[in-house]
This record gives sequence, C-alpha cells and structure tokens, in this order.
Amino acid sequence: MLIPIIGWILFGLIVGLLARLAYPGRQDIGLLRTTLLGIVGSFVGGFLGYLLFGGNAFQASGWIGSILGAVLVLAIATRRGHIAG
Repeated sequence: MLIPIIGWILFGLIVGLLARLAYPGRQDIGLLRTTLLGIVGSFVGGFLGYLLFGGNAFQASGWIGSILGAVLVLAIATRRGHIAG
C-alpha cells in the first residue's frame, strides 16, 4: 500500500518539475506544490484523453498526457494569479 503512494509522489514531482521547465517564466512554488501540480496534471491529462479517445473519465494519464495536463493547470493558475510568476 505504501509503495504505490510513494510512486505517485515521485511521478508527480517529476511531472511537476518538467511542466515548470516547459512553461515560460518563473513560478514561485515549492516542492509540495510542484508535486501536487504533477499529480493533478496527470488527472487533467487523463480527462483530456477521455474527451478525445474515450475510456474512463477519472483515469490517470501517461507521461506525455501528464506533462501536458500539468502545463495546462500551471498556465491557468498563473493567469488567474494563484501562482506568482
């Protein structure tokens, strides 16, 4: 039970870091928010995949879908002023 949770945390951290690298500008968020960005981005990417290809609406996405979802979440949060950039 603990191993999948650690896997999600590491996956979220890596995806969040890659999304922050891909999105232009500086984002003043720490490691915890970067990890949450990656995890939420994975589900956003999965939902976008559901809209395009079908399947389950609440599925996690792969690497590419997760990064795209995290970049989308980061762009929305930055434009709405939730993340100082």
